Amino acid sequence: MERGARQTLGRLAQVPGVAYVLALLVVVFSAVDLRFLSALNLTNIGAQGTILLMLALPMTLVILTEGLDISMGAVLTLCAVVLAWVLAHGGGIGLALAASLATGLVFGLANGTLVSYVGMPPFVATLGTLGMAQGLALAVTDGQSIVGISEPLAFMRSSVFGVPLVLAIAALAYLLVHALLYRTRFGNYIFAIGGNREALVLSGVRARAWHAGVYAFAGLMVGMTGLLLVARTNSGHPTAAIGMEFDAIAAVAVGGTSFERGEGWLAGTLLGVLAVGVMRNGLNVAGVPSSLQVVAIGLLVIATLLIDSLKRKRA
Repeated sequence: MERGARQTLGRLAQVPGVAYVLALLVVVFSAVDLRFLSALNLTNIGAQGTILLMLALPMTLVILTEGLDISMGAVLTLCAVVLAWVLAHGGGIGLALAASLATGLVFGLANGTLVSYVGMPPFVATLGTLGMAQGLALAVTDGQSIVGISEPLAFMRSSVFGVPLVLAIAALAYLLVHALLYRTRFGNYIFAIGGNREALVLSGVRARAWHAGVYAFAGLMVGMTGLLLVARTNSGHPTAAIGMEFDAIAAVAVGGTSFERGEGWLAGTLLGVLAVGVMRNGLNVAGVPSSLQVVAIGLLVIATLLIDSLKRKRA
């Protein structure tokens, strides 16, 4: 019996802290309000989580390289504004998406160049591009929302085999990034850049170019996310995604990705996105003000990392 108890404790020790926190959140919010587990609300959690997942996936890659991208929210806002502007001026959805992707790529390349080639600290470099993107979004829109674009985006409300299209896009994005990280040379280099960059350079790999490529890929992902954001809001608002990088960083952190040594796992990010999404949704259902929700997300990060820290000490 004692051996069985040790085995059970061993298995529990392997469960990441975010899984415990996620389970606790579901139980608590279900007890507070029965509407939390309704099909409508669960669908809403999924819809809200798609945009966060699309940001958290590339954020994971950036953090694995011991980097950070605090410009994602502002760049996403600009991408959404550009996409909405093209649609409002008669452009097709293909041209609008291409413009959004190009916008995200330009900022991704700028971040990558500043961090990898110029040698700027990631926080400083992306702080600068954050200000540029936010300013451009306000300049393009004159501080007003771009509306009247719902018809070209009607297809985004469709389903694929009964699954909402936005959820299908998020699932495909996860599979793509998973394959990229664990099945390609690019993924191996991402881990190496964060874990042992000197060895990568000594082996003859162009580490700077691959490092810049991580930020460029993040920019493309943000550009794609612009389509989901505009489809959800039916507008291009100049502050729509400001601050979303905080939730993305929180999701990656609670998912177990380290900001040092290139250690982390993508499935943990998915659990982190679910935890942050459930937290946000549950607090909305309970009528908690958005200002206090930010405090709750901070507590979520601390609680999850504390659980993982205590487990490592016991091990």
